[in-house]
Amino acid sequence: MRSLIRSFAYLMVVSLVAVQGCKVGPDYVEPEVEATDEWFTAVEAEMSAQEPDIEKWWESLGDSTLTELIKGAELSNLDLRIAVSRVAETRALRGIAKGDLYPDRVLEGAYSYTKLSDNSVVGQIITGGTDGEVEPFELWEASAGSFWEIDLFGRIRRGVEAATAQFEATIEDYRDVLVSLYAEVALNYVDVRALQMRLNFARQNVTAQRESLELTRDRFEAGLTSALDVAQAEQNLAQTESSIPTLETGLNAALTRLAVLLGTQPGSLHGQLMSDGGDIPVAPDDIMVGVPADVLRRRPDVRRAERLLASQTALIGVAKADLYPTFSISGFIQSVAGSFTGMFEGDGSSIGWGVIPGFRWDLFKGGKIRNNIRVQEARTDQALLGYQQTILLAFEEVEDAIVAYDRERVRRGRLQEAADASQRAVDLVRTQYISGLTNFQNLLDTQRSLFRQQDELAESEGFVVQSLIRLNRSLGGGWSLEPEEPDKVSDTQNGAESDRASESDTQSPPQQNQELDK
Repeated sequence: MRSLIRSFAYLMVVSLVAVQGCKVGPDYVEPEVEATDEWFTAVEAEMSAQEPDIEKWWESLGDSTLTELIKGAELSNLDLRIAVSRVAETRALRGIAKGDLYPDRVLEGAYSYTKLSDNSVVGQIITGGTDGEVEPFELWEASAGSFWEIDLFGRIRRGVEAATAQFEATIEDYRDVLVSLYAEVALNYVDVRALQMRLNFARQNVTAQRESLELTRDRFEAGLTSALDVAQAEQNLAQTESSIPTLETGLNAALTRLAVLLGTQPGSLHGQLMSDGGDIPVAPDDIMVGVPADVLRRRPDVRRAERLLASQTALIGVAKADLYPTFSISGFIQSVAGSFTGMFEGDGSSIGWGVIPGFRWDLFKGGKIRNNIRVQEARTDQALLGYQQTILLAFEEVEDAIVAYDRERVRRGRLQEAADASQRAVDLVRTQYISGLTNFQNLLDTQRSLFRQQDELAESEGFVVQSLIRLNRSLGGGWSLEPEEPDKVSDTQNGAESDRASESDTQSPPQQNQELDK
């Protein structure tokens, strides 16, 4: 009994030392990044430095069909479901890392029924060297064992830090996929609407040019014009008609891509979007872009790069811990008897136990440990440079998106004026041509100009909205910026949980998708 008390006291002392033990390696400190208070871009659009409310930026476009498509993509997109699965994977890996903080516990049992050979050495011992028969015998055994590596120098805790940061990085991966998905759905939807408008303009011009062709034929038959006018009218009509198949090809590609983004078969959206005849969404007049520091808070790729840097920094500590000894405590309790009831006899004669403190210290490994530390330090330098590069690319993308949105709005305004003027010119020249006050070449030129201006206007209308979509994507819009860690499962539960599967682990990806940030 005294030895048991001494062993228990020793275990408690070592445990207290382990709790107060240091963690080797650098403690992670998030790098400071200098960010200006405003964007350098000079634009004509009204811009506000107020933090943008872009959690659901697509609602500002006022298009219910687009909102429905985005909701459908959030539930069914396969890339998003893969990202959710990766979050579940790294959550489990973090749980594995935390499991090393706790003692391993093993319960074993065995039963044997043995008949030894009469002339075997053991059989001779049992019969006392006589030629008697060795009777069969039973053997029952039950044991419980435990092993605990005491994390005196923080190797396991640094590993948990690395795994936690990796888990958080995959959450940012999920958010990055979410941001890109929303933008891709919106971009392709606007493509569909812009191509539909361009097709409408093309067909309207085909109708007008076909009427002009009939007019020139009538005038030719009446001897009022030459065959050259008829040939030029035919050429102009054929040229305009030739643009329609290209536009139809682009429209089909945009519809197909949209269906794939929603996780459905190509062609599943043709009926819905081809029949409703929707217009291009209208972009709001003013935009809120916030300040550059907002980008660092909202962009998932920047947040992911920072978490990967934190993970890699912790791995330096894991590598440095190999320079120091590891301490452990193992123990067992065992019962062996010739019958099942014998294992529980009151005198305790069948019970055995042991407590085994131990340590291991790799004194020489041919420079492997030191070189592994250098490897982790170099990788940390690379992660830091990658983080800084990600920030620069984020700022670059926002600056370019602001300019693209502003300049395209200006271009659209000029194109609208040109298209209106071209329409008036066509009406005037057609009247003059019928009255014989001008030649057919002027009518031909104005019709060509009208079609070109209308086509460019429809294309620019789409570009304006797409530029705004890209701006919202570059600002990291599309997810809720919560102050707490998205994973709400307690550390204790994750670290000490058993390896038995639960029903909650088998929920479908869409459910996980909805509950990820709860």
